[in-house]
Amino acid sequence: MQERRISRIPAFTPVPLRARVDGWSPVRQAEFIGLLAQTRCVKKAAALVGMSRDSAYRLRRKPGAEEFVAAWDMIMGVPVGQRRKVTLETLFQRIQQGSYRPVLRGGRYVGTVRKADNSALLTLLGRLDRMLPPEEDGGEGLEGDRK
Repeated sequence: MQERRISRIPAFTPVPLRARVDGWSPVRQAEFIGLLAQTRCVKKAAALVGMSRDSAYRLRRKPGAEEFVAAWDMIMGVPVGQRRKVTLETLFQRIQQGSYRPVLRGGRYVGTVRKADNSALLTLLGRLDRMLPPEEDGGEGLEGDRK
């Protein structure tokens, strides 16, 4: 069987957890995903970040783990299921935490890039804008207010 090589891992929002020194921090989650892409072994990747295989599977089942699970499944070659609706809670989580993208070079994990999730912010603003009631003045805005 021919082994599939991964060149790029999608960015994901880490699973929201309370901060613990010995827990699954956002950086540790990203390192795990990067090392999973390198080793293709959950047990090895978890051990390399100082966690257990069982705790990795528990992390998968936590609320808010959808993007983490999607990155994991993409690496392991699991077919992509239907996309879930993105809730306001998920958007706030993505805005607050940002996204993490593990970086591979030559099939080896070399680091993680963290960036603000601007698309989540724009999506949230669009949804909030649609939730506002229509203005009574016909939408003329500031220009129509000058006389």
